[in-house]
Order: sequence, then C-alpha cells, then structure tokens
Amino acid sequence: MSVQAQLTKGKITLKGSARTVTEFFIFGINSILFQRGIYPIEDFEVQKKYGLDIWVSNDLQVTKYLDNIMKSVEEWLSLGKINKLVLAVNSRETRETLERWQFDIQLVAEQVVAAGEKPKPPKSEKTLQMEIQAIFRQIAASVSFLPIIEEKCTFNILVYADSDAEVPTTWTDSDPLHIKNAEQVRLRSFSTDAHRVEAMVAYRRDPDLC
Repeated sequence: MSVQAQLTKGKITLKGSARTVTEFFIFGINSILFQRGIYPIEDFEVQKKYGLDIWVSNDLQVTKYLDNIMKSVEEWLSLGKINKLVLAVNSRETRETLERWQFDIQLVAEQVVAAGEKPKPPKSEKTLQMEIQAIFRQIAASVSFLPIIEEKCTFNILVYADSDAEVPTTWTDSDPLHIKNAEQVRLRSFSTDAHRVEAMVAYRRDPDLC
C-alpha cells in the first residue's frame, strides 16, 4: 500500500470513528439525563440503539444545545483535537456540581506507538456494540450507588480541546466544575479502530456518612 493510500485510509477511519464516538456521547448524555431524573419522564422518548432501548430527550432546548456542541465535537474528534468531554449535573438553586460524568478520549494510534506495540486488527461491529452496551448498562445501574438527587438540577457540557482547535464564538471558557471531596467510580471503556473512550463518574459524598 502506498503512503498516500495509507493516509487516505487513516482519514476515513478517523472520520468514521468520530461519528461513532459522537453518537455514543449523544445517546450517553441523554441516558444519564433520564436515569438521573434531571428532566421529567414525559420529556423523553424511547429510541432503539446498540440493540438497547435508550431514553432520549424530546425537549427542543436540550436537543438544540446538544446538537450545537456535538457538531464541534465530531469535527475535533476527526482531527484528533479533543481529549475529554464532561457532563456536569448542577443544582439550579446553589449552582453546586452534584455529579460529574467524565469521558477521556485518546487516539488509539498514539497509545500503540507509546507502548511500542503493533496495530491491532480492525474491531468487529459486534464487539464494539457489546463494549458500548456494557457502558449503557452501567449508566442504568448507577441509580443503585449514586445518591438520590432530590433538588432541581440543570447540566453543562465541558469539552477539552487542543489550544489550536477552532472554537465557536458563542462558546465561553468555564471552570472545571470539580466536586470537593468527591467519590469516584470508574466505568467501562470502549474503543473503535481510531479512538478509545474511558468513562468515570464523580459524585458528592453524603456528609452524614463522613
């Protein structure tokens, strides 16, 4: 295979992977919003994805907010210019961050080079779907270990991109919205042929249990 052919194939792989990861973020964020009760159940509808029934918001403000963000996320993924996406759940009254769902993103090629390994053969769609299914099942099961959210909440999406990434003019810088004295639970990961996504959730520790 010529060098040019290798480069072209790499761009196609990265672009396709960017679409896959972006779709995961869209459905994953919606699933978290539903499972954690951030919006009422009537604001959601079921869609079939990854062989699962996933609750997706039908609120126009939510979908518009996510669509605008995910356009840039997909572009940055295809250029290898994004390393983290965070969903922060915040109290409407106090603005305090109650939960912080973090998704770390790495380029598979960079991991292979750093480890001095040979590239792995392409991953099958079935294997990829099973990895993603495992994360969604963990999100659904999170109600068993995360504290009950009793107050009204909103959410923010934080995107960590390279300094040379072209940022929309409507976006603003934000603090990391960390949680003081947080408990952390690491979730499953999944990888395409181009990206690896590792998930974790941090939540506010119950002061009565300290």
